[in-house]
Amino acid sequence: MKIYISGISGTGMGPLALMAEEAGIEVFGSDLAEGAIMPELRKAGIEVKIGEQDGEFLREKISEGVEWFVHTSALPEDHAELKVAREAGVRITKRDDLTAYLVEKLNLKMVAVAGTHGKTTTTAMIVWAALRLGLPVSYLVGTTLGFAPSGAYHKGDRFFVYEADEYDRNFLKYHPWLAVIPFVSYDHPDIYPTREEYQKAFEDFKAQSEKVIEKTSSGCKWKNIGEPIYKATDFRLAGEARRIDASLAADAIFEMMTDELEREDGIIEDKIIDTELIVDVLNKFPGVGRRFEKISDGIYSDYAHHPEEIKATIEIALEQAKIDGRKGVIAVYEPHQNTRQHEVMEGYKNVFVGATKVYWLPTYLTRENPDLTVLRPEDFIKTLSNAEIAEPAEMSTELWNEIQKYVNEDYLVLLMTAGPADAWLRKIIQK
Repeated sequence: MKIYISGISGTGMGPLALMAEEAGIEVFGSDLAEGAIMPELRKAGIEVKIGEQDGEFLREKISEGVEWFVHTSALPEDHAELKVAREAGVRITKRDDLTAYLVEKLNLKMVAVAGTHGKTTTTAMIVWAALRLGLPVSYLVGTTLGFAPSGAYHKGDRFFVYEADEYDRNFLKYHPWLAVIPFVSYDHPDIYPTREEYQKAFEDFKAQSEKVIEKTSSGCKWKNIGEPIYKATDFRLAGEARRIDASLAADAIFEMMTDELEREDGIIEDKIIDTELIVDVLNKFPGVGRRFEKISDGIYSDYAHHPEEIKATIEIALEQAKIDGRKGVIAVYEPHQNTRQHEVMEGYKNVFVGATKVYWLPTYLTRENPDLTVLRPEDFIKTLSNAEIAEPAEMSTELWNEIQKYVNEDYLVLLMTAGPADAWLRKIIQK
């Protein structure tokens, strides 16, 4: 089989391409610019066209036998490659269809991690522990990993660990063997107009999963699984949110190890599994790209762009600053999507409590409702309980000078963004 992936080098599609290629499928693709996964695609020998996606490269590959065109949810209906694929009559789907196809074709047990917050870190934690404990696992994670490729499949793998995104209802394509849900709150109002619709999507996802491990605001819930083995207090990672993610990851690993031993021996007793070893492995988790990632001495970058994510990340930063002996935390925040901000604006009130200073950047605009007023940094700042520590800012030399000043004064600087501010900061640091 030959497939073509549009937007192939990003963290959403790149790992999928790597997995398909390792499963024996011939993969081609294109992207406007080189994304985070491009080095891994190049290493795997996958042919990618970078630059204008005018459809000519796709047309050439269709003439060579490409029969399936896979694209992201963000691809506009009038995109040139989408038009070419339609004209050629090849199969056209989003990435979730290809993922579901691969899981079924390869007879893998899916461990799907879903949730508003924590899914990338929890997925990566499960992958990290599974690889170190020798479990036969393939996986796809929607970010770069410092300890392994972002996606992998090897003949003989039994488990497939996957970061299942709720955006565009993608995760409802799957029927996981095990669903892991770190945290659910309202998000993506452009897809789910009401909180009730958002919650129902997760209820449907759980209903079509064989087993469920879920963290809720009131504790933990389990489906077809015994009592949880691990608690957040078992772990020494910085930040309560990370420790909770680790406890869920540990229970998922325990479940996978149990299943593997049952397959090999036909019977299992809990004492066979070294529960303390799982804790030890997860306590050494090195983190992932864009999730409280250290990008320079004293400077961290995180993908947080929702009030609850921000609060959890600030708590991690405060603990890390204390561990490192730093004076405090300076936050630089770039909101993502004006439509989302209208829904979550009131949730910012106490999220920056504990920070010494906050620089608030303009909202990164994408997939917007043109009828909504674009909220300004000043609009958000006045809702904060500690508004006196915050000020509007721009990605500029002046802001970089402020960041440098605080680092030199022994503060931890934390950038939180799902937009271009991360690339801006990295580019300056690399100069």
